[in-house]
Amino acid sequence: MSRVAVIGAGPAGLMAAEVLVQAGVQVDVYDAMRSPGRKFLLAGIGGMNITHAEPFEQFVSRYGEQATVLRPLLQAFGPGQLREWIHALGIETFVGSSGRVFPREMKAAPLLRRWLHRLRDSGVTLHMRHRWTGWQDGDLLFDTPAGSQSVKPDAVVLAQGGASWPALGSDAAWVPWLAQRGVAVATLQPANCGFDVTWSDFMAQRFAGAPLKHIAIDGRIGECVLTASGIEGGLVYALSAGWREALRQQGAITVHLDLVPDRTPLQLAAALAKPRGKRSLSEHLRRCTGIDGAKAALLRECCPAEAFATPASLAAAIKAVPLVLLATRPVEEAISTAGGVGFASLDDKLMLRELPGVFCAGEMLDWEAPTGGYLLTACFATGRAAGKGVLRWLGEQA
Repeated sequence: MSRVAVIGAGPAGLMAAEVLVQAGVQVDVYDAMRSPGRKFLLAGIGGMNITHAEPFEQFVSRYGEQATVLRPLLQAFGPGQLREWIHALGIETFVGSSGRVFPREMKAAPLLRRWLHRLRDSGVTLHMRHRWTGWQDGDLLFDTPAGSQSVKPDAVVLAQGGASWPALGSDAAWVPWLAQRGVAVATLQPANCGFDVTWSDFMAQRFAGAPLKHIAIDGRIGECVLTASGIEGGLVYALSAGWREALRQQGAITVHLDLVPDRTPLQLAAALAKPRGKRSLSEHLRRCTGIDGAKAALLRECCPAEAFATPASLAAAIKAVPLVLLATRPVEEAISTAGGVGFASLDDKLMLRELPGVFCAGEMLDWEAPTGGYLLTACFATGRAAGKGVLRWLGEQA
């Protein structure tokens, strides 16, 4: 019986393990954490968004430059197949108003518990608190509670994640070990991340954590959150890839926030031109446009005094509040990472060309996607593809 080591007990690694054990392979899963799926569980605390129900072509387009290479993997195991797989675990799902798909209980823990139970019953052995430390004479080396151990499997699946949330295991320690063996690894960068802005002390202290609801940036409507250091949240994450690249090229960029996307400048100017009587400008602004709190503070923070001089200039400012972004937040704070093992370094089985018998899956690979279920779906899909690739390779060796 062939023996395969899977390093990383997140969705990609566990999916590879499932594919392999169902084919009769002996599977050992190794992870540095005390328990499996730590990042998966944390991602599900606010509601486990597992995938997205939009049409397939639109779904694939969310992966940007890597859409072409990920397409066949997602065709084999995309949103529909992932939901069927979850249902087979006895977990119901539903589609939210935005198209996002959630488990009925909105939590990751019940799904993970059932999955782990099935994996263990199938024969998968999980080795927790086993931190991979590289190779020695072809053997895998691990730091374990019992000391250093070496393992020599027939094949290896690497599914260790990127560099975000290192406290949960994705610390990118694998990067130099692969680079030393001739594997091209693109620099890991923050994705789905926040950005630094220079706030006044008042803004940073008074409005850190305040939401900006129903705004638009670059024509996209959504919401985000002000932080002590800048801005983050769903709408920011959706635009973060382009902003990150622009920052790399320019050093600083200015983006424009539309605080009232449902009204035109002319409509706003007409409303603001109404007599305000004894009302303060802040109260007049609130009554005429609905802008108050964090939105009003942001308007005053970012716009010059002359913007408030006339109804027309104030309306124009409301529709395009200039916000200067200085840098991305550190990669450790990001929801996910861009960069990693390039697909050119892999064959069609997701096996490293420089290291026969070693396969890669999940966020270690050089792709990125916005939040909304896209990240998890691709992790599951690449994990399944790597497991299938191992089986093909083992068959070829036999």
